[in-house]
Amino acid sequence: MLAVVLVLAILAVALLWLRWRRTGFLFLTLTVLLFFGIGCGPLAQLMANDLQADFRADVAVNPAKATAIVLLGAGTESAPGGVEVGALAFGRVVEALQLYVACKRVNSVCYLLITGVVFEDPGATETAVYAARLTQMGVAPADLLLEQCSLNTFQNAQFTVPILDAHGVDQVVLVTSGMHLRRALLYFGHFGVKGRPARADYVAVRSSVVPMSYNFLVADLAVHEYIGVARYSVYQFMGWNVQAKKPGSV
Repeated sequence: MLAVVLVLAILAVALLWLRWRRTGFLFLTLTVLLFFGIGCGPLAQLMANDLQADFRADVAVNPAKATAIVLLGAGTESAPGGVEVGALAFGRVVEALQLYVACKRVNSVCYLLITGVVFEDPGATETAVYAARLTQMGVAPADLLLEQCSLNTFQNAQFTVPILDAHGVDQVVLVTSGMHLRRALLYFGHFGVKGRPARADYVAVRSSVVPMSYNFLVADLAVHEYIGVARYSVYQFMGWNVQAKKPGSV
């Protein structure tokens, strides 16, 4: 969003220099409103709340024949000791672990399915890194299912469905960041998965009289999600999305 504000500012200056005063002042006013509205918090918080306010972190796991806690990846980091779970992903890992433990209390068949792949080191996939950490935290290796072909959220959904079907899963809890859930639910729903959303984190904007770069980061994350939802709608209208299966009961 900071780049957008900068472009608007350049356009405003150029228009004023060309003596297109009304249009120039319009762009200048829009630039100022966006810069302070996002940087000081109100606009960034409005976008963040719109995406995540409807979702909860304390999701109950119901009795079911076979339950899958689906964990959407959020990257890894190359550290001195090797590849580790990314800073933005650790909340998701913890939330998935808590739901897995809760599932084990009420169900005998509980899977923790990790989806996503990012190559930081040769052979170190995102799913493998997450699986290793979750095993250290007490998840039974036999309960871990790995989807290691997808490169984005849409493919997360596409390639996860066959794994769920193969294991007879009839209850899905979808774990990801609060701001990411709307798009994730849309994509998984496209492939017939009616997952129950579990918010792994909640992003709060910092109100300030001085514009803060952190608030621009939050706005960037929100815009990324809005673009993802809009792109899905356009692709669906144009018939470019991968053919979906008929909506199921999962």
